[in-house]
Amino acid sequence: MNPLSRSGGDGRSARLNVRVPTAAVPAPAPSPPGLHILPTGPGPEVLVRVPAAAGGAALRLVVALHGGDGNARGGLAPLLPLADAHGLLLLAPTSQGSTWDALTGCWGPDVRRIDEALAHVFEAYPVDRARLVISGFSDGASYALSLGLANADLFTRIIAFSPAYIAPARRVGTPMVYLSHGRDDTVLPIERTSRRIVPELRRTHVPTEAHEFDGPHTVPTAIAEDAVRWLSGAR
Repeated sequence: MNPLSRSGGDGRSARLNVRVPTAAVPAPAPSPPGLHILPTGPGPEVLVRVPAAAGGAALRLVVALHGGDGNARGGLAPLLPLADAHGLLLLAPTSQGSTWDALTGCWGPDVRRIDEALAHVFEAYPVDRARLVISGFSDGASYALSLGLANADLFTRIIAFSPAYIAPARRVGTPMVYLSHGRDDTVLPIERTSRRIVPELRRTHVPTEAHEFDGPHTVPTAIAEDAVRWLSGAR
């Protein structure tokens, strides 16, 4: 899609197989609020966090991806304080390696793990399947952009907190993107990352809302709150 990409092979394996059912299915029974380990079988931990007072209403699902050398709990961190107030169902996988597959080699085990986790969540939780979101911080933001653009017929919105680049993959569909980055980021300097990514996204007609802030490699509370308001259109 763009000249900013690195690694990821040819992108043919970036597609998720899980799809929204075309026929109506019975709503799953309400799940207790709180943090749960998703029973996805052998492999790194996958967590799902159910908002308080979820009841049986359809929830907005956000796939939340951690940064390099992180884990599922780290993936939850940016949006967790806001999940209850905004009714967000957070799905947080853990990468197979120290970071996400396409960022160091080729698409593969992490795609399959996310596919499996989504299929399980669709069966077990009352998800608003027409408004799926993928988000992440740092390496997780790069992967959210990459996987989200390759599966924008599934994910309608992408949140990228301080991404580095976009891994190669054929874009399918057109999502909306929220991107943030600190001007004082010394880990992933903004001039080499988001200030190149944003114009490229817009050049290829991907609606992109970009926010720069005075700060380092982090997700400020105000930015996380703004991203969640963006999800609901309450701006």
